[in-house]
Amino acid sequence: MGVTSNLSVWHLVVQASVPVQVVMALLLGVSLISWFWIFRKAFQIRAARTSTLDFEQRFWRASSLEQLAQGIEAHLAAAGPMELVFLAAYRELIRQQRSGLREIESVRRAMQAAYQREMDELEAHLAFLASVGSVAPYIGLFGTVWGIMNSFRGLASMSSATLATVAPGIAEALIATAIGLFAAIPAVVAYNRFTHDIERLAVRLESFIEELTNLLQRQLLH
Repeated sequence: MGVTSNLSVWHLVVQASVPVQVVMALLLGVSLISWFWIFRKAFQIRAARTSTLDFEQRFWRASSLEQLAQGIEAHLAAAGPMELVFLAAYRELIRQQRSGLREIESVRRAMQAAYQREMDELEAHLAFLASVGSVAPYIGLFGTVWGIMNSFRGLASMSSATLATVAPGIAEALIATAIGLFAAIPAVVAYNRFTHDIERLAVRLESFIEELTNLLQRQLLH
């Protein structure tokens, strides 16, 4: 019963050496931050995907580009990536018409700039998740190595060692690795999922840019 009590997770964390406790605290903090960004990016990407699908339907049903642009302007704070790409093209088109120019390439550049801004926003903090996924296991391993090293140093001063004396130190050390994996695995899964979703969304936006470019080019030629 005494060994079982000493091997409880809380007891092992409390009794761990200071470096191992620092590693555990660091990993727990990193894990909380990564979970924050996982939830936030999940909602952000889902909202972007939903707004993109909705705008595509509204775009092809719209009677005029002006009416569509006015609707976006009225709810600009809630506009999705494709809406902002379209709005950038429409604003540039209006400037072209007011100045008497017919340069489709400038409209395309305006769309590309808006596209890059939206992609940067969607990809923000993904590098943090990738870093957590790759580094957290090694930080946990460092805590494990330090804990095992302390255990063997303690055994050196004993005339005889039993499982009861070795187990707490080894278990304490392995908790650091477990916490490292707990932080890394969700971050890696989320990073791969978000990267895939963003790539699919990027393809839709690029296709829309091509379609809108062709549409506006026909309007400028007439």
